Amino acid sequence: MRPLEGLLVVSLEQAVAAPMCSSRLADAGARVIKIERPEGDFARGYDDTVNGLSSYFVWLNRGKESICMDLARPEERALLGRMLARADVFIQNLRPGALDRLGLSREELARANPRLIMLSITGYGESGPMARRKAYDLLIQAESGLASVTGGPEAPARVGISVVDIATGHAGYEAVLEALIARGITGRGADIRLSMFDVIADWMAVPLLQHEGGRTPQRIGLAHPSIAPYGVFRTGDGVDLLISIQSDREWRALAERVLDRPELAGDPRFATNVARVANRPDTDGLVAAAFARRPMAALVAALEAAGIAFATVNDMAGLSRHPHLRRVRVDTPAGPAAIPAPPFGDRPLGPVPDRDAHGAAIRREFAG
Repeated sequence: MRPLEGLLVVSLEQAVAAPMCSSRLADAGARVIKIERPEGDFARGYDDTVNGLSSYFVWLNRGKESICMDLARPEERALLGRMLARADVFIQNLRPGALDRLGLSREELARANPRLIMLSITGYGESGPMARRKAYDLLIQAESGLASVTGGPEAPARVGISVVDIATGHAGYEAVLEALIARGITGRGADIRLSMFDVIADWMAVPLLQHEGGRTPQRIGLAHPSIAPYGVFRTGDGVDLLISIQSDREWRALAERVLDRPELAGDPRFATNVARVANRPDTDGLVAAAFARRPMAALVAALEAAGIAFATVNDMAGLSRHPHLRRVRVDTPAGPAAIPAPPFGDRPLGPVPDRDAHGAAIRREFAG
């Protein structure tokens, strides 16, 4: 038995953030009814790379039931009301005020079903000067300052995945699980309101505090603004290795057992991380020179023997054949697909639904 079996989740969702949350609930055994627009969730059209289907949609919508609803119609709103009267969790990522305009205020929903846990996801919250502004992942990356600390010195950059949406979906999942625990104690539901901006602002705490402390972090590509040496160095046979020195003890091990320069361990220019960061060009230059003299195999052996953390700089081809990549199969309307396995549990995942695949059955189940 999966931990959330027996729970009913109704999710009025689109794109990434809300589907991220509901997909984790579905993985854990909840029954998730996904409500789509009549034309379907627009994430179905983001690309066509998985047997003609959207990679986003396949990843985030396994194990759900799909019903298309036109909530401009009174009978459809009544159907949704009946579904929510029996639901345990309601997730929605409409613009602020949209539920009220549909006559489905959270206050009324809570009165009809006091055990209902409601999660509302917005861009900037439901009050304040930007509450009504449309918000998408890259817009929040820019607005929050995340892009300003991403990329190389030449320009800000987008994080290469929809990190704001994914972070928000996981924060929503955490909040729903907390609310389910609380409901088990109090018997009462919850009204959870989650802002994408708040989620990523929390993740930005370190660079923000560094800036306010007078040390605004700079973009330095595949390196660390606060730690040295922590970056990419090329081996003698042309392979890029990324190493991470997390402590002065590790620096001593690197100097003695990899760089073959034991005197650097006590050199005041390099003995502490603060000194190494202050002298980053010299620090990195020493490492780069030592790496350039040895082939990858010899360096990997030396790094492993010294207990130094390192990684190869992979691309998607490298990830695709990585020995630690676990995959699971999901069935889709266009055939099976192999996706990365969720990070915990070893559970079979349900199929990806076609648009409105369960609409008729759900309408019969919740008929007035």
